This record gives sequence, C-alpha cells and structure tokens, in this order.
Amino acid sequence: MRRCAVRRSVSARLDLLVEEPARLVFIVAVARGRYGLTEYLDIVRDERQLDVAELTGPHGTRLHVVDTGPGPVRLEYRATVAGLDEPSPVDPVDLITYVRPSRYVESDTMIGLAAAELGHLTGVRLLAGVGRWVSDHLAYVPGSSGPTDGAATTVLAGQGVCRDYAHVAVAMLRALDVPARLAAVYAPGLAPMDFHAVAEAYVDGVWRVVDATHLAPRASLLRISTGRDAADTAFLSTYHGGVTLLSQEVTAVVDDADLPVEDWSELVDLR
Repeated sequence: MRRCAVRRSVSARLDLLVEEPARLVFIVAVARGRYGLTEYLDIVRDERQLDVAELTGPHGTRLHVVDTGPGPVRLEYRATVAGLDEPSPVDPVDLITYVRPSRYVESDTMIGLAAAELGHLTGVRLLAGVGRWVSDHLAYVPGSSGPTDGAATTVLAGQGVCRDYAHVAVAMLRALDVPARLAAVYAPGLAPMDFHAVAEAYVDGVWRVVDATHLAPRASLLRISTGRDAADTAFLSTYHGGVTLLSQEVTAVVDDADLPVEDWSELVDLR
C-alpha cells in the first residue's frame, strides 16, 4: 500500500461543563514519535488559561492533566505531523501484558468462540480472518453501545462503534494467544469525522493494524494513544467531580495529496 503523504494535519475541540471541582485527564495529543511535530494546545475555563501538566504513558501516549473548579472548560488542540514514525518497538513485557484479559476485553470468556470460529487460522491469515469475522458479525450503529460495554456484550448485541469493533478483534486475538492491543488514532478519510479506534496485533515480529470497520485507510492513521483497551485510551477521563461533555469536534486530513488507496489484503503497521 502506498504510504500517506508526508504531512497530516489534525485538530480537536472539546467543550465541557464542570459542575464541581474536578481533575480532567485529556488524551488527544499526537503520540511522541520520530516525525516532525508542530502543535498547539490550550485549555481554558471562563476564557482563562488553566495550568496543564503533561505526563507520558506507554508507547508515546501523552496525558494532559488539569485541576479546575466549576465552569465552562474548553480544550483546543491542533497539530501538523511531517513524515512517518518508526515501526512500533517491541517490548517483551508487552507480549505478556497484551495477551491478558482486561476491563473491556474479556478474552478469557471468548476462548471457545475464538477457537471454534478462527482456531484453524494462524499468522497473517488469522489477522485477515479476525477482521472479516468482526465485520460480518457486527453492524456499525452510532450510539448503540454504552461506555461500560465490553467485547462480550458487543458480540451478544451484534452492533457497536469503532471502539467496540476494536475490543472484539482484540478479544478474539488474545483468546488465541496472540498479543493484541487497542490504539486510538486520528483517521483522515473517516466519515463522520471523530476520534477512531483500531486493534493492533503482534504477528511475525511486527505490530499490525486490524480495523474491521473499514472506515478509513490504515496507511493514513496517526497514533494518539495505545493500551489494553478503552480504559487506557479514552480522550477524556474525569476524577472527583461532575463533568458534562457538551460538544466535540475532530478533524484529520492528509495535506496536499489524495488519501492512500486501501487494499485490505495487505499488512499495515501504524506510523
């Protein structure tokens, strides 16, 4: 597959209403990588800038933390990325961590299903098989799932959104002892535009993208965060207070070029 152009531009805007003092943790910034990155981040309450602490999580994930009192809070983020990142490094600990069940990926409850449906496949053929199986068994229905739904609930419901597709793919892979994880990404070409979630599976020494939604070309995706499941990659987490998300707006484009032409039979790693 032809890789995307050397420049991708992304943005996110979140409007919140904080009803009582709270700690807010945002994960919207492009992950640290070996590409050129120009960015702007501003978080304000009542049009006054808030103090922001940046923390670094696994795989270049960046968390921006603010403590705020009541009032309207707005986050604005813009970034331009030039070039591509290096292939995701392989940590032996990850190959253990990402086989274990997790909060939204109850892979231990899906061992029988995975073995019956996909147990005859291995390696590259398994990645393609998982993508087809999830696509065939789920309908993409915006608003159909709740924030506490995991992979098992999604399979029973037969519908979900991108994070649910990713959770089921990760669960099926882990149930077959293949290390798999969730990545939150900016996705040029996605319609309607939003934050996007995909699975990554470790096969033949490389982390490969599995996106059963087929909603955006994989070669254009830009990593935001990586973790066991959505508990590690949510774009907003709140602690100690009441917060309402009023609106969000996300953009992601490939600059001055056409989107890559997707060939779902090819292997793609996230750059």
